[in-house]
Amino acid sequence: MGDGIDAAACRAATNIAQKAIAYDNGQRYEEAIYFYMEAANRMLDLLSQKKMVAIMKNTVREYIERAEFLKRELPRLVASVQASRSPVQISLEKAEFCMIRALDLDEKRKPSDAKSLYEEAIHLCLEAVKMTGDAQMQQKLTELARRGLERAEALVDQVREEEEMEMLNKLPTVPDNDAIANLRLDDRVPPPCGKPSSSISAPPSPSVSKRGEGLTKDETALLGVTSKINGRLYVPFHSKDLKEKFSFIYPFTDKDGFLSLTEKQKKRLKGWMRPSEFMEDPAIIRQIDSGTIKQTVVSDCSFVSSLTIAARYERRFGKQLVTSIIFPQNSAGQPIYNSDGKYMVKMHINGIWRKIIIDDYLPVDERMVLMCSHSQSNELWVTLLEKAYLKVMGGYDFPGSNSNIDLHALTGWIPERISIKGDKFEADKIFDKLLTRFHRGDCLITLATGKIPDEEAKRAGLVDCHAYALLDLRKLGDKRLLMVKNPWTHLRWKGRFSENDKENWTEERKKALEYDPDVAQEKDDGVFWIEYESVIHFFDVFYVNWNPAIFAHTTAIHNWWNNTAGPVKDLYSVAANPQYRLEVNNPGPTAVWILLTRHITDLADFAENKEYITVLVYKGGKKVYLPFDPKPLYDGTRINSPHYLCQMVITDPGPNKFTLLVAQYEKTKTIYYTLRVYSQCQFSLSPIGDQYTVKKKETGEWKGKTAGGHRETFENNPLYHLSLEEGSDDHSILIDLRGPKEYSIAFQVCPVSFVREGKEFYQKETGLYRAGYTVMTLDGLAAGTYSIRPSTFITGQEGPFFLGVESTKGFTLKRVQ
Repeated sequence: MGDGIDAAACRAATNIAQKAIAYDNGQRYEEAIYFYMEAANRMLDLLSQKKMVAIMKNTVREYIERAEFLKRELPRLVASVQASRSPVQISLEKAEFCMIRALDLDEKRKPSDAKSLYEEAIHLCLEAVKMTGDAQMQQKLTELARRGLERAEALVDQVREEEEMEMLNKLPTVPDNDAIANLRLDDRVPPPCGKPSSSISAPPSPSVSKRGEGLTKDETALLGVTSKINGRLYVPFHSKDLKEKFSFIYPFTDKDGFLSLTEKQKKRLKGWMRPSEFMEDPAIIRQIDSGTIKQTVVSDCSFVSSLTIAARYERRFGKQLVTSIIFPQNSAGQPIYNSDGKYMVKMHINGIWRKIIIDDYLPVDERMVLMCSHSQSNELWVTLLEKAYLKVMGGYDFPGSNSNIDLHALTGWIPERISIKGDKFEADKIFDKLLTRFHRGDCLITLATGKIPDEEAKRAGLVDCHAYALLDLRKLGDKRLLMVKNPWTHLRWKGRFSENDKENWTEERKKALEYDPDVAQEKDDGVFWIEYESVIHFFDVFYVNWNPAIFAHTTAIHNWWNNTAGPVKDLYSVAANPQYRLEVNNPGPTAVWILLTRHITDLADFAENKEYITVLVYKGGKKVYLPFDPKPLYDGTRINSPHYLCQMVITDPGPNKFTLLVAQYEKTKTIYYTLRVYSQCQFSLSPIGDQYTVKKKETGEWKGKTAGGHRETFENNPLYHLSLEEGSDDHSILIDLRGPKEYSIAFQVCPVSFVREGKEFYQKETGLYRAGYTVMTLDGLAAGTYSIRPSTFITGQEGPFFLGVESTKGFTLKRVQ
């Protein structure tokens, strides 16, 4: 049994049949035969699977009969038609039919045959151009030739691969003898710039990707894991994707089907339609305008606000910020309407730019009005970007996001969250920074409300838990004003400096801001001016995305952290946390920003993110074992956002070394992440590896007399002898002690004997007694024997412990007391 009627597939087959009829009526008989048979084959397939109504069998029979008749009479029909047409028109029609067949072969992955037909179409067009003086006809022929050339060039690599495969298949079989059988090719790819390659293992050893370099094999594999998002694959975007195929013999339909809808949206839905079915002269973009962007019944106010400020930026600075990520494009890099219905969008998701393929089926209501977000009439850029983003995020039943996340996906700009509530918010400093940087074009800003009581929200004209686009900031005397837009394009602020405020809108202020409140009263477009003090009172957060171009240098590491590595919480030990050495070669004061992005692959994870992540920064560049010893320079707050940003300012001249430590509040599952560093001066970033090659662990206990504590009975505690091999006087060792979390523990290291005279070592202690875990690292130790005495703080505390020793050279460890 089938799965029921497949409406989309039935519609696609019917569209092909309509194309056959149109060619038939236009006396283009070869094309008509082609499409009659294509439609019939598709319908027969659907009928056999019971995915098309049975009554269509008669229609299919009619298409086949008409195609067979045309085949029999084709020579006579063609001769009759050609007698009434000019040589130029005949060449054009032949070229168009070559393109149709080439596109079909292209889709069936027959590059050589397809390329030949594309080239034939090009030749026919160029010869026809010479035969006519009609400028309109010449333009049509030239455009068709350009499309053919574009596809033929895109197939060059595929044709070469096909030819090479054919040659390989024709080679004689290699004799099976030992000399040849033992030969093998090294399949390792040499890393760029002579750097050593690494492999994904536990613990992971990621590679570094610098601007301008390609991904390493390891990074490609790791990013491949997080390419599957909500059950669909979104692979990293490569330069070869600029040759993506957008032309088809019949309109493209996304194999992933329609996007999911909420119950409310389903009730309003009339159907899924292509723009050509309900729009006149559709275009991707006619004129960039933030004022025409409107949110509808999709709960994505932060995304629509993000598009609004991106449009404002494009118009103000003349730079394509988000319209450049829509394909296909013309030679000027402008997105163009594709009548074949396929689009590709490039978005920065899970640590890298990825390609998203969509078709142009859109949800419309009973009034034939788009249910998704849109801009000007018959313009599609907003609608397509929203569809691509929401395809990744699960569908039009989107649970909501924030503009940091949305704008980072759209632009790759660095996300910063500035909380307005709380003691750390420096109102004057923040406003001055945003004012200066906004007008330089360094940042994009949205703001969001928190929970506002219904009555208060109604009086204020604001929506609770809602994102707004910030269109402008100004300072007029002692007044600090923000121009804000509600993505609903209605419902505005009703307080001071609203359009109804007669007291504060002086003539001087109206002129300075080019704003007329009387005109604004005529139509509620959702745009309003609001005083900074009112923003502080009613809004909860600024979402700021910074242009990465303000930093001359950037490096990213893509990695993963297994949830089985280390304790569930890193309150006691961070030895198993991913750590990186950052060395900054700054001649003077400089800014270094560190962005940690957790990869999210499931809608439920996004809707209810329970992973709290951060980055801790320590001075020194060495591995850190205890979370607060030494004390971190930057102790990041653990947040359940996919992005955490640490903004470092380095004042001391370099080189300066730091340790970057990835941390979580509580590990519940393996996380995949990207750690990216931005700097105004040169720097290096590398994982801190495990230098210790020899490791041993002893299990012991404090019991009875050996539970000596730290007082006068300290000498009664268990005692171990650590003997370092004689071959070196430069041992590096790590000793760690783990006990019950309820106990405060420490240990002491003392010299017992040295292999050679003249070597000195003084007693070392871990210092303060710490809950459940403590550690000590020692470098440059001479060969000899050393004692280790673990202790609890309180005398008489009984319980087990684990004593671990790791070293760069060989050693023995045994209990002697």
